[in-house]
Amino acid sequence: MRAYFDKLLNSSQQQKQLPLIFPLVIALISGAVFSLALAPYYWWWLAILSPALLYACLKGRSPRQAFAIGLSYGFGLWFVGAFWLYTSIHVYGDTNAVLSVLMIAVMAFVMGLFTAVQTWVYRRFFPETPLTFTPLWIIFEWSKTWVFTGFPWLFAGYAFTERFLDSYAPLFGVFAVSFAVILLACAVVEILNRKVFWVVPALVVLLGAWGASFITFVQPKAEKPLSVSLIQGNIPQDLKWLTEYQVKTLEIYVNLSRTEWGRDLIVWPESSIPLFQTDIEQFLDMMDQQAKSSGTAWVTGIPYWDLKESKKNGYPMYYNSMMASGADSSGLYKKQRLVPFGEYIPLSGLLSWVLPALQNDPSMSGFSQGASNQKPFNIKGHDLAAAICYEVAYPNLTRRNAINSDFLVTVSNDAWFTGTAGPLQHLQMVQMRAKENGRWFIRATNTGVTAFIDHNGHIVKQAPVDQKAVLRGDLPAMQGETWYTRFSDYPILILSLLLLILGWFYRPKTVDISFKARR
Repeated sequence: MRAYFDKLLNSSQQQKQLPLIFPLVIALISGAVFSLALAPYYWWWLAILSPALLYACLKGRSPRQAFAIGLSYGFGLWFVGAFWLYTSIHVYGDTNAVLSVLMIAVMAFVMGLFTAVQTWVYRRFFPETPLTFTPLWIIFEWSKTWVFTGFPWLFAGYAFTERFLDSYAPLFGVFAVSFAVILLACAVVEILNRKVFWVVPALVVLLGAWGASFITFVQPKAEKPLSVSLIQGNIPQDLKWLTEYQVKTLEIYVNLSRTEWGRDLIVWPESSIPLFQTDIEQFLDMMDQQAKSSGTAWVTGIPYWDLKESKKNGYPMYYNSMMASGADSSGLYKKQRLVPFGEYIPLSGLLSWVLPALQNDPSMSGFSQGASNQKPFNIKGHDLAAAICYEVAYPNLTRRNAINSDFLVTVSNDAWFTGTAGPLQHLQMVQMRAKENGRWFIRATNTGVTAFIDHNGHIVKQAPVDQKAVLRGDLPAMQGETWYTRFSDYPILILSLLLLILGWFYRPKTVDISFKARR
């Protein structure tokens, strides 16, 4: 009799559901098209449609089914959205095409588990409502910044960089933008299901973004702008670390910089000097003297061998670093976050047979992690907060470095991913970091995209990609502090947790019908 009533209570819902294969396929396609919302395509509406379809696919599904649907969505999202890894693995890693694709598929499966667990938790513990689906999405986006060291890519909020909803960024960061995107996506589904009440929250989100666009947190300092020159050497990745090409690399950067001495700051990209500072002391002294005699500060990317730490620890301590020298300038920054497969090989000892060409590349193994409390560069009385390459993908890391800074500076070498969407997605993240912290971002790269990005996240100037280039700009130092710089991700995370707690307490209770045997 109990089984009969359970079947009766659930029969109407079961009749409306399609076989599981349909939501699995829809979720896979929905995840796969999401990256088209990001650079270089900018079809921002897909950032709403894609999660909206996932939300719809989960209606009435069991937790197990939700796990499978979430895994399907996540696999499609990461297999297509991060397929730019193929270039570094296959072209520069000397791995055959089939194995390269298989490695990306494994990565997509692992990263897809984030969405799978998210959707399982959603259907297992919470009511079906945008006010639980949305905060769970945010919690799991945030978790991608630290679980397994983090792979903070493909966030929904990035689709609205330089678009209407990005006005939430200086308030509460990219996760607040993602929150608005996902809430709107779910609201669309509910409105199409004739739950017109969801027009109200959707309007609140849109009006909030409009109102936030009028808030000003920062303003230029009343002093002369900093004149900056960025040097883009365009060194091919397959030549970059060859011993016989090292002198040629230095000649390229020296020659491109000849006309720029006398400006306030010259910046060379990540590892533009392909030698440890201990191997090239004479060259560094020469550059320092050139910079000082012309009144110019010089910042460059360079692998750094910390002899003092090495002696203390008993083994070599190598860092991917930036150093400043020249007139009225000083500082050394050691990279805190290293990128897997683009900069080092995870479990390199076990994977040496998979990526043989990368084992002897100094940029791919042996680097240590820099400390979290490093000071900014001091450049002609200005504080420049540094980030190297992949680090700008970490919102809170960039925020910590940006505190009390006048400018943000990042150097990168995206030659690993030439011709793919990866470098442009990377640039989009730099734009979001500039918007979040209200600071101009100086970005020097080896092959592109070298650019000046203002405090609103807009690209003011950029150099052509895959060409030798010099990019000049005059940048105002900014003062003031955004809410995001002050409060970090805590407000949006606390809001998300409060909504989940409310959802937990007000979740539908399971119907329990019991019968006592009649005597």
